Amino acid sequence: MTGDGRAGDGVMILTGAETNAPRSGGKNDRLMRRDMTEETVEEGPADAGTPESPGSLEPGAPEPGAPEPGAPEPGALEPGALAAKKRGSDGGKIRLADLSPEELTDFVVSMGEKPYRGKQIASWIFARGCSGFEEMSDISKASRDKLAAVSTARSPVSLAESETDGSDGSRRLLWRLEDGKLIESVVLDEGGHLTLCVSSQVGCRMGCRFCRTGTLGLKRNLTQGEILGQVLGAAALVPPEEGKITNVVFMGMGEPLDNADNVLRSLKIMTAPQYLAIAGRHISLSTVGVVPRLEQIAARGGLKCGLTISLGAADDELRSSVMPCNRRWPLARLKETLLAFPLPRGRRLTVAYVLLAGVNDSPEHAWRLSKFLTGLKVKINLIPFNPWPGAPYERPAPRATAAFQDVLVDKYHTAQIRTTKGASVNAACGLLVASAKAGTA
Repeated sequence: MTGDGRAGDGVMILTGAETNAPRSGGKNDRLMRRDMTEETVEEGPADAGTPESPGSLEPGAPEPGAPEPGAPEPGALEPGALAAKKRGSDGGKIRLADLSPEELTDFVVSMGEKPYRGKQIASWIFARGCSGFEEMSDISKASRDKLAAVSTARSPVSLAESETDGSDGSRRLLWRLEDGKLIESVVLDEGGHLTLCVSSQVGCRMGCRFCRTGTLGLKRNLTQGEILGQVLGAAALVPPEEGKITNVVFMGMGEPLDNADNVLRSLKIMTAPQYLAIAGRHISLSTVGVVPRLEQIAARGGLKCGLTISLGAADDELRSSVMPCNRRWPLARLKETLLAFPLPRGRRLTVAYVLLAGVNDSPEHAWRLSKFLTGLKVKINLIPFNPWPGAPYERPAPRATAAFQDVLVDKYHTAQIRTTKGASVNAACGLLVASAKAGTA
């Protein structure tokens, strides 16, 4: 979770401490796969050797989010792997949900099928969310049996638990992966549309002090199929009378750019008109600011969706104390990267700022934030901290939050305060730890 406020947070735009009226200032090909180095994080069901100790470090180990100098950067984008390596736990069969449409076509051709068969199967998996070959009615039984012998079309995620917050309708979805690990996503009713907050990793290694997900440590990356499975699974669960999921935010468990390859692969399928057909302007990716990945993505033309930067503080000393990633990618380098980052036409960066009582919530901190953002085209989401057992921080008073916002508005920024959603089911911002009544991740 990258502290961005969409997992369980709605928007409340305030003027000072009294009104709900909005205030803003008047100025206003294929995707790559990383090399399996010693710092590389496992993905998929096989997770031997991945970090398992929640929130703890061995003596001498680097801080979470701040690996030692010279260590491989997280989530590196490297040349693509063969389809045959994307195997599930079903007897070592190839998991088709983890293949790109192009890889899927290559695979079926290698099995003696015509290329159009790959497009048919991709449509069944990525557009209709089918759960097995038996549902593919426009494919001959002989072809289905041949493919089923070496591959699986089953979703790699299954619903383990669903809880709804009675006060705001937020729905926490707990998913079980094939290796038994658990992840969470959250369906948010945002008044006119539904937003799904998805996870990109099991746990997280960025170590943000205000985020409960970080206490898990990182267990492994999610695969393309496990990311898309959350979207397809949630869409199937929402009753028609509640509407449909039109927005997706990568703001659940994990740092999306620490798993850049699979996140970008899933984004490409989400936005494809023949598959999930979710408009890029309705998708947002949140990151603590993994600078090497942002630079690589910028060199390839940027993202086809929105970008949120979780900031937490606007000076290096304070930011490093609450977000250890800042020790590796300090604010000056992050800002330089953001200034050069290409944005879709008409889009602004979103800056997420988690307010911690007595730590980063004073008018002076707001002034520093305004100064840091000079030259950037941004809107600011202010997120009052959501407490959790053992957390080192407290939630700021509403008056302090409003005063912080006032400083930003007076400096001609668009700043909005996000209201908490899903707190009663542990689905609010920073609370996702994939816990179940029958066990934990």
